[in-house]
Amino acid sequence: MKTLCYLLYIALLPLTAFQLPERQQPPERKLKLVFHHQLGKERLETGKPVRNILGDSISIEKFKYYISNISLTNPAGKQVKLPAQYFLVDENEPASKTISLSIPAMQIGSIGFLLGVDSIRNVSGIQTGALDPMKGMFWTWNSGYIMAKLEGTAEALLTPGHRFTYHVGGFRTGMNTARYIELSLPPTNGSVQEIHITADINQWFKSSSEIKIAETPVCHSPGELAMKLADNYQTMFSIHSIR
Repeated sequence: MKTLCYLLYIALLPLTAFQLPERQQPPERKLKLVFHHQLGKERLETGKPVRNILGDSISIEKFKYYISNISLTNPAGKQVKLPAQYFLVDENEPASKTISLSIPAMQIGSIGFLLGVDSIRNVSGIQTGALDPMKGMFWTWNSGYIMAKLEGTAEALLTPGHRFTYHVGGFRTGMNTARYIELSLPPTNGSVQEIHITADINQWFKSSSEIKIAETPVCHSPGELAMKLADNYQTMFSIHSIR
């Protein structure tokens, strides 16, 4: 019996000696994205009259948009896609302008994200959190999510209350208003803890197209105007600072 046990021990010894270690999870750290809303060089203050880049006297009341599909690229060009998360950044909810992320321990050369909601989520039924229809950013199952919303008043308008309302959405081919953004960070030798990003509302009115409020004060459905606005707001982001 002792001989049999000894032979079994000898047979199993190589398996125990060369057992692979448990898979280690890569180290993670925290990163904050902080969004600053401006109109030109002025910090956005809702309800305050200002002039936009086309000279229109306007007052912004609502400004909000979705951020999703975040990715990071290191200085060598290797991209890391973060787990799918969806955030609604809302000027009227200051806490929403800071997004906290868990990321791999890495140097960051650039950050990418989708302004809007991807097609899959537009057809995934009732959802919760930032994508809850009660957030006021959802049309119908055919039209999907509003990617970005800008509302206010303009002196030149003859509409009731002088109001303009841009609810920009559409996810189907040819009318997709989600836009991918990639921003390069200034070189740094240290670990970046915060990325501060400026969103300049002036770009809604003048970038690849000029959007004159007096001519087009309303956008409430997918189509040509929504696509022009989306092409414009794709350019509104820039790196404010890093810490």
